[in-house]
Amino acid sequence: MNSTSPRKRAVRAAVAGLALTGLLAACGGSGSGDSSSSGPVTLPFWGWANGQEAVVKAFNAGHKDIKLKYTKVTDQLTMQKQLTNAVKAGNAPCLVQNTAEYVTTWVSQGALADITKYVEADKDKFNAGAWAGAGVQGKIYGVPTSSAPAFTIYRTDLFAKYGLKAPATWDDFIAAGKVLKKHGIKITNYAGEDPSTLEVLAMQAGAHWYSIDGNAWKVNFQDAGTLKAAKVIQDIIDNGLNSKLSFADYAAVQRNYDNGGTATRQISTWQMAGMVQNFTKSNGKWALSPWPTFDGAAAKTPAGTNQSGGLTLVTKQCKNQQQAAEAALWMSTNTGPVKTMASPETGNGVMPALADSDSYVGEAISDKLLGDNYEPGKKVVTDSLSTVTTDWTFGPDWTAMFTELQSGWAKVMNKEQKVTDLLAHMQEWTVKDLKSRGISVKG
Repeated sequence: MNSTSPRKRAVRAAVAGLALTGLLAACGGSGSGDSSSSGPVTLPFWGWANGQEAVVKAFNAGHKDIKLKYTKVTDQLTMQKQLTNAVKAGNAPCLVQNTAEYVTTWVSQGALADITKYVEADKDKFNAGAWAGAGVQGKIYGVPTSSAPAFTIYRTDLFAKYGLKAPATWDDFIAAGKVLKKHGIKITNYAGEDPSTLEVLAMQAGAHWYSIDGNAWKVNFQDAGTLKAAKVIQDIIDNGLNSKLSFADYAAVQRNYDNGGTATRQISTWQMAGMVQNFTKSNGKWALSPWPTFDGAAAKTPAGTNQSGGLTLVTKQCKNQQQAAEAALWMSTNTGPVKTMASPETGNGVMPALADSDSYVGEAISDKLLGDNYEPGKKVVTDSLSTVTTDWTFGPDWTAMFTELQSGWAKVMNKEQKVTDLLAHMQEWTVKDLKSRGISVKG
């Protein structure tokens, strides 16, 4: 779905009693960051988002005693791999860009520092959901950087040409897709490596892949909400309504949208940046509409993998954890860096995680891309921030689970198996994986 982590999100990643399951095993580390008494403290900072170099430059210009040393990582998944290697080698950076779905996993591996005492006084500066995504069992391990309101962006010229309205429900979405198919246009794109589509629709439908039952994790990939989501996805695949372009060839995906080969995306503000930077033909022809609902259901937007809130995490190996926490707070609350990151032109087009982030909506969407639809688009974004899923839980093996899900999703895209086949496999696989880690599980 390639869409991201919204405003009022509460990620309940763990609850009291999980220490009994072995979730929060401790781990040592020599630390990173220059803590010598002479000269400023230097804090290594790894990230991948556009605009971070400018933010680091501004921070260093305004601080004498703390300096950031920035290293750009290719992308989110590469970050997880490189951080794993660095933690094992004992040379993890002090600060790490990440997203909320990985926090429980990193805490379970003992990789993160508890910075609660350094940041708790600033809690009210952030929206409640973003703050919750930074913590596990009441302890805070990072500073929220962004939320990701979710909505649909669609080609107004194509919809008008074929007498279509922006889909209000998933039934409408499928019906519109069938009309567009007659004219050689796909309504959406499902990349074979990206199963977040399944996750976010399941979340929207009220699913709970992971939850807590007493002192154990409960796993359920086959609940009513997940099966409802599976049906929508299967209908789109079976009817051939989706493109199957891999984001490995990012330029090709963007050309496809720009040329009118695919007419909609369910995305967030940060994904608009790629459209702004790559489109040459369709600027001004796009509009925003609310995320489609399941028929008869109230408006609800997901807070899934690509929707999860951004964070700057502090590692346990950092020798200067207080200074790292202070630097992370500055990057998330200072007006300059917040505006830099919110803009799709100077940053990543992300909505801030701040409690008063509505004022940044205009910064995070593009009038160049939306044209006359820019002003109405602001309301769509603002409204989506108030309908975000608040009860989704990321499990302690999320990274491994998602990797397995990716393998099966590719088979679904190639019509080698049904979505329900994949879900049955994930149920069995995840229970087995958690047990192999010594974690108490039911499912």
